Amino acid sequence: MPRTLDSVRWVDEIVIVDSGSTDRTPEIARSYGAKHSFNRDFQGFNPQKTLAIDACTSDWIYLLDADEVVTAELANEIRQVLENPRYDAYWQPRVNLFLGRWIRHGGFYPDHKLRLFKRGTARMAGAEPHGTPEYAGPKGTLKNDLLHYAYPKLELYLEHMNRYSSHSTRELFAKGKTSSSLGAFFWNVILNPIATFLKNYIFRLGFLDGLEGFVLHFNHSVYIHWKYVKVWTACKQMRAAGGSQPHADAWKNPEN
Repeated sequence: MPRTLDSVRWVDEIVIVDSGSTDRTPEIARSYGAKHSFNRDFQGFNPQKTLAIDACTSDWIYLLDADEVVTAELANEIRQVLENPRYDAYWQPRVNLFLGRWIRHGGFYPDHKLRLFKRGTARMAGAEPHGTPEYAGPKGTLKNDLLHYAYPKLELYLEHMNRYSSHSTRELFAKGKTSSSLGAFFWNVILNPIATFLKNYIFRLGFLDGLEGFVLHFNHSVYIHWKYVKVWTACKQMRAAGGSQPHADAWKNPEN
């Protein structure tokens, strides 16, 4: 977190909503003059970020995760944009780190996120865990990249994909994508992951990111496999229990 806070020393205020850390996060936050608060009743990423957005008092908000860094070039661009803004919200290009390599191909770049917006305009929306601020009006696009130190270690990537695939089961169930028929199972669980790998690694030039690109896209296809297997398993448990929908624990436990 210090690396992230160092990169935004130039802002008017820093607001941090903490889901219940047990390390030195509050102390570090206060050392940067940040407004730190706890919300141990973590209901998801969207509600947590909404709390942070609502706690901001400045005219403009830049939403930042703890593993992201604003470069000096991006900071200067943001300041220049805000001197005479043409839009009320701006897309932010983001470059992701994977096993020590910045990934720039395969559909993982420029990874646009809506991060800079006027207070009172954009609101968090979308399914967990990939919700994002949304704004219906015209939007601009920043030029400089936001650095996302996403997955310096493979173990962290696998842990996140396991958790994210579990979060995705609720959305897949709501859309009826439960692989209940043999044909749907074959497509979702087997062919879809293969097609995803070929699309990103071959046709979107993911191979240009070297061996790290191969490892990323291979394991991303495994993530696709996981999430469809998990919703299929949850529905099997539902039918065995005679229920109308999977138990709430099926959405939360990464082991499901």
